[in-house]
Amino acid sequence: MRHQLSIVYFLGLLLCSQSGNAQDSLFTLHEVWGKAIEHNKELKFSRLEVGKGEVLLKDAKSERLPEINANGSYSRLTNMPIYENGIFHRPTVAPVINQSYSIGAEASLNLYHGGKARREISIKKVELEATLNQQQLSLADVKFKSASYFYELIRNLQLKKLTVQEIVYEEKQLTEIGHLYKNGTVLKSDLLRAELKISNQKMLLSEIENNITLSVQQLNIIMGRADQATLDPVVENIELVEPYALSYEDYLAIAYKNSFEFRLSENAVALSNLNLKQVKSIILPKADFFTSYGYTYPQSQFYPYSDALFGIGQAGVKISMPISGLYLNKYKKEVADIKRNEQIVHHEIKQDEIRNAVRAAYLHYTEALERIEVAKKNITQATEALRILKSSYFNQQSLLTDLLDAETQLLQSKFDLTSAEVSAQVQFYQLQRIIGKI
Repeated sequence: MRHQLSIVYFLGLLLCSQSGNAQDSLFTLHEVWGKAIEHNKELKFSRLEVGKGEVLLKDAKSERLPEINANGSYSRLTNMPIYENGIFHRPTVAPVINQSYSIGAEASLNLYHGGKARREISIKKVELEATLNQQQLSLADVKFKSASYFYELIRNLQLKKLTVQEIVYEEKQLTEIGHLYKNGTVLKSDLLRAELKISNQKMLLSEIENNITLSVQQLNIIMGRADQATLDPVVENIELVEPYALSYEDYLAIAYKNSFEFRLSENAVALSNLNLKQVKSIILPKADFFTSYGYTYPQSQFYPYSDALFGIGQAGVKISMPISGLYLNKYKKEVADIKRNEQIVHHEIKQDEIRNAVRAAYLHYTEALERIEVAKKNITQATEALRILKSSYFNQQSLLTDLLDAETQLLQSKFDLTSAEVSAQVQFYQLQRIIGKI
């Protein structure tokens, strides 16, 4: 009895372990996204870029703070020889104070430099905003890529299921054709064609299994899991939005407002404008407040000199203006102006690209939904055609080629329905990615 309880306990632990492992391999699309956000290397890199941008902004703000320096020195001096009769005669040695030292501090604060420091902060803010938009674009790309791989995996799993069912069906039918061949009712060629079709279906099954392996690996890489980790997609009941709920113009307006690519283009234009202003400010005057105080021994700066420690301080304003900048800055300003115009044209190009991308995604999504309805009708028609041809073939009223063609047409119709459903999901997320809503 005790031995039996141990066996039951061991089997219970084994089943729980298997259940836990199976649970760990189940992923919905949103769970895939959650894992990707946490572990994906591209998103980790984008987070580091954002962190760098935040530090650079803080560094630009710190440039407005005063500069403070401390300094000190100590030296030993020799007596001073005086060559009254020339260097080739013995000099008269004059004693001097044999040591010298000083210590002090100084500070300076920029009061005005054509708004250069303020614009540098604005530049870093725009750069940080661009980095955040790039991070959101990377996140959208990872989500879309994950959705594509996820639904491609679902598609291949469904195709595998249909192909396995078809092989089982074809093998049963091959047995029936074999009986007819033994009875002399059909030709040897009919038997060979049926066997060839099964062989082709098995080859197709092998290709589908390879595609499943690749899709699983691609998803595991995105989620930061081991390449061969088990992954079973769980399909959520996502209600697809009919494209006609919003017009093309509505989607385009949303894209211009939320598209991360469009925002990045706007950031580039803003940066080019700030850089042009920064170049223009080079010729403006610069004003600095400065102050210093220090102790020096001996006092040899002002007359009368003294063998004593003395201290002195000063404060004032220093103003400078780069006169040469009036002609040296001329071509730098032209280059900055050309770069600004280039960014404006590039922004217009990006606007055209987004308009075209929204139109294409909108039409493809609409087309994918229509394909689903067509595929459903084709399955109904192909099923009825197969039923009629199967009955007539076994009654010697039609050829095997007609029957095989009808079976192939039904299988293809099922494949088309699965592909259309997957394509609709992918096109839905493609449209959401373009308008910045994924």
